[in-house]
Amino acid sequence: LLSQVSCLCGSAPCLLCGCCPSTKNSTISRLLFTFFLFLGTLVSIIMIIPGVEKELHKLPGFCEGSGSVLGVQTHVDCSSFLGHKAVYRMGFAMAAFFFLFAVIMVCVRSSKDPRAAVQNGFWFFKFLVLVGITVGAFYIPDGAFTSVWFYFGVVGSFLFILIQLVLLIDFAHSWSQLWLRNAGESNAKGWYAALCIVTFIFYAASIAAIVLLYVYYTRPEGCTEGKVLISINLILCLVISAVSILPKVQDAQPHSGLLQASLITLYTIYVTWSALANVPTQTCNPTLLVRNSTGSATAGQPLTTWWDAPSIVGLIIFILCTLFISIRSSDHPQVNKLMLTEESAAGAGGEAGAGESGLHRAYDNEQDGVAYNYTFFHLCLLLAALYIMMTLTNWYRPDESLQVLTSPWTAVWVKICSSWAGLLLYLWTLVAPLVLPDRDFS
Repeated sequence: LLSQVSCLCGSAPCLLCGCCPSTKNSTISRLLFTFFLFLGTLVSIIMIIPGVEKELHKLPGFCEGSGSVLGVQTHVDCSSFLGHKAVYRMGFAMAAFFFLFAVIMVCVRSSKDPRAAVQNGFWFFKFLVLVGITVGAFYIPDGAFTSVWFYFGVVGSFLFILIQLVLLIDFAHSWSQLWLRNAGESNAKGWYAALCIVTFIFYAASIAAIVLLYVYYTRPEGCTEGKVLISINLILCLVISAVSILPKVQDAQPHSGLLQASLITLYTIYVTWSALANVPTQTCNPTLLVRNSTGSATAGQPLTTWWDAPSIVGLIIFILCTLFISIRSSDHPQVNKLMLTEESAAGAGGEAGAGESGLHRAYDNEQDGVAYNYTFFHLCLLLAALYIMMTLTNWYRPDESLQVLTSPWTAVWVKICSSWAGLLLYLWTLVAPLVLPDRDFS
């Protein structure tokens, strides 16, 4: 028992030493921090389930101060939007937890720094810290907390959507390079055929999605905003697809092509769909759901449809991107510089040490330098916590009377602007070698 307790208080590898082969210390630490994030996400999902939401008022201290807004006493039923409040407090707790470690780990250069032991160990105590922050978050009085924290969530979600775009661009480039390299080495046309098929599927799905957006989120008369937003993103996607196959771009970047553009197009259409699902006009948004302070749905739908399709897709993308952040160092130096990661050169010595104790041992691969920036990694998880908080609540917030939970135009414009910023970012990756020919963009 004593050895098990010391394992929980020791290094990260000890937790997994019996169930995984030799693994980098840096990878396991990132996965365990990601597990904390997923655990908080799971708790948030449970709390927003209607049956559980009705019982949250029994939590001690959860409803204290809910009748005071900016110092003005109001008559608000504590039972209103309990799941919404709980998700916001879980998001605050996870964001505070990762912000704490982001500050602690500033300028850690190698595992020789004493703070690296805190990053890679003491997991039992870290769990206690997270639980303590979470319990404290549920004692935060309502007041202006929900209204203010909504804007923190908006900004954090905008940044995390951009991070998702960077990861998606990197993934698409790596995917294309791998299949083209396999085609070149094996001289098999099957790899080229596979590239064409996947690209066709992505574009076909994008076209079908655009048609459905026009059908369900616009009307022959009215819904001008939806028509304009869909049309703008459609034109931008056509532009990046055309630019990706220009001869000059192909000469500068032989691996760029329609596969990357099709994947970025599909993601952009998803973000557009997610934005239109927040349009606060019932006639232009068939999925709009408004809840009053009694918890009843006023859109003619049962309460269990609080989770809509864009939120489910967003949750899946969130899980994949967060795992990608945890386990990947890019093959591209420019992406590594942007994401503050690198291929660790310290792994060779660690691998030698790993072999001495058998297979089931994780080794320290950061003695000569960290494999990723600790602070930036925690900031990414902080933004991910804010993003999942907004996703689980559909970006809804109480109105001025605190009696109705509605979807604001803020959510629509933040998502649309993030899609534009992502498209411009991808366009820059295509034309940068032409604009700055003296720089190395290999």
